[in-house]
Amino acid sequence: MSDKRSILETSNLSIGYRSKRSERLISKSLNLRLEAGQLVCLLGSNGSGKSTLMRTIAGLQPALAGEVFIDQQLLSSLKSSELAQKLSLVLTERIEAGNLTALEVITLGRTPYTGWLGALSNVDHEKINEAIQLANVETLTDRKIHQLSDGERQKVMLARALAQDTELILLDEPTAHLDLPNRVEMMRLLHTLARTTGKAILLSTHELDLALQAADVLWLMQQNGELVTGVPEDLVLNGAFESAFAKSGFFFDKSSGTFNIYQDICTHTVKLTGDLKLTFWTKRALQREGLGITTDVNTLFTVTCYERDDIAHWKLDHAGTTSNYQSIADLIIGIKFVNLR
Repeated sequence: MSDKRSILETSNLSIGYRSKRSERLISKSLNLRLEAGQLVCLLGSNGSGKSTLMRTIAGLQPALAGEVFIDQQLLSSLKSSELAQKLSLVLTERIEAGNLTALEVITLGRTPYTGWLGALSNVDHEKINEAIQLANVETLTDRKIHQLSDGERQKVMLARALAQDTELILLDEPTAHLDLPNRVEMMRLLHTLARTTGKAILLSTHELDLALQAADVLWLMQQNGELVTGVPEDLVLNGAFESAFAKSGFFFDKSSGTFNIYQDICTHTVKLTGDLKLTFWTKRALQREGLGITTDVNTLFTVTCYERDDIAHWKLDHAGTTSNYQSIADLIIGIKFVNLR
């Protein structure tokens, strides 16, 4: 058991939807824990219940059963003004902020302490300035929020949550509308913030590869409603990560930490050895061509990858014949030529 302070806990939590006539259960018996200084990524396929869990934890919809505790206090017992000082929420939807500047939007994060018409104290100004620095938005403060790119706007909304100065931050798909560089930057920033501020950060995301790198813990929502938690590497090695996203037509490669598209029927298998960097990229190329990768010494093809004088080389052994190549493209052509003979 960790000695870090628990910021969020659930006890036998059941989530779903209830109407006058029916109840739809999505997941039950959830006993979750999020600690100070921890970044947790909530993962799952579409329809698995990620948004429902996030909304229930945030107090936006009632639990079907069980309890949610924030900083040791029962969520259902907190007034909205009290909850706003314990939990901040960053949503996927674009917030229409009219003609406000980024600084004015960030300043709204202090509303739980000042009220809508309250004057800012020295402490408020300190929290705002600290949030601006932590989110790296110093150059954006004077710009109108509607003039910002999606990546810039998302960082401003994160700064507003930081200005709110809560111990728990929830983010719903914070990278949904961002390009790759901004997705990487956002995940790196959240990882750093959890470490440097001691805040507990929970985010739902579809960025599987980035979550594997950035998260301290993963919460995996399975299609059957079961939720599995653990350190990313443990969930990869025990197969839980792969099973959560299992679909026909692709598979999760534990050796590379990536999902791969592959042909259902491999025409031939190749034994691949040598330089780790070269074998990684060679494996991807060969799999794309419908070739299986094996460690079997009795396979038809053996490819050895190596570098000499900073030049990459590929040696293909087949039926006692050796051919040498200096690009993966030429290697693939060579294998195809052998197959056609």
